[in-house]
Amino acid sequence: MACFHTTLGVIILSGFINLSAANKVTCELYAAVGQSLTLPFVYDRLANSHVLRWTHNDKIIFYRQQGRVSVGKPGDISATGSLLLKNLQLSSAGAYQANVLNPNGTLAKTWTGNLCMMDKVSKPQLTYSCDFKSSAVNLNCHVANPQGLAFSWILDENTLTSETRQKLSISLAQLKGERNFTCGVANKVSQAKSDTVRVTCKSPSPPTLLCFASKTVVAVLGGGTCLILLLLTIIIALCCCPRRTKTQKRMRDKGELGMLSLSKREPDSISPEYETMHATEDPPTPSPEPSPSGCYNSASQPEAPTENTPPQLSTPAEEQRPSPVPKPRTKGPQTPNV
Repeated sequence: MACFHTTLGVIILSGFINLSAANKVTCELYAAVGQSLTLPFVYDRLANSHVLRWTHNDKIIFYRQQGRVSVGKPGDISATGSLLLKNLQLSSAGAYQANVLNPNGTLAKTWTGNLCMMDKVSKPQLTYSCDFKSSAVNLNCHVANPQGLAFSWILDENTLTSETRQKLSISLAQLKGERNFTCGVANKVSQAKSDTVRVTCKSPSPPTLLCFASKTVVAVLGGGTCLILLLLTIIIALCCCPRRTKTQKRMRDKGELGMLSLSKREPDSISPEYETMHATEDPPTPSPEPSPSGCYNSASQPEAPTENTPPQLSTPAEEQRPSPVPKPRTKGPQTPNV
């Protein structure tokens, strides 16, 4: 019983070993989907008398005996026995084997190779960012499924042989202005390059006001400016209204004063010339008032008149003389007043 268990364990262990060995298949050949590949088998002494057989994963895919092809196409085999595979697919991967047999059935030559299928690499995209804190520029070569790919970097048409990683970091001092970068990716069946990118790192702009975004600051400043203009307009309007009211009041007062002055001037509007020309009666004599000359004459008159002195009119007689009436202005000669 113990011997049976030991034998069973050995069988299971050997099965795991064979499975792991199968998973770790070494690929001698690589191809991409859609490509064509010629398997590198060469037998210079191949003749029609020989038997040529090709297998894929232990399945016969080509068989020729005595110059007659029973499996496959005659055009897929070269003169040295190589097999041409066209329009490869993922299912084309696996173990290929070629056997050449002599006419007596003995083995003349054999060859075995494992083919691994791979996808073509896609075109990478190069991006960069400037890090002024660390004084460096960081470049990244973006590509789908980067596992198992080899990266390369080109600076101004010079390949950087020491850089094989997906990301690259270069100091700003080494950059020295604007430089052209290109990244490339490759696998065993294909390769591709990115577009050339001109890397430029300028000095950082000053920090935004109060740590806000520039658009926010511009919007706030614009709104504040509009508000200030609106307030100034309101203030100017309020200041102009009282002045306009005062001006209208002054004009109204001036108009009333003008009307009053015109009403006062209406009785005196008749000129004295008009009254003199149309007067029918003499105006009343004014009350007698002693003239300064009369007072002077009476004061300087001597007490006793002399013989040669002419007689003078008495003061009452002078007072009874009527005052001269003004006459209208005429262009002709005027008669003297009597």
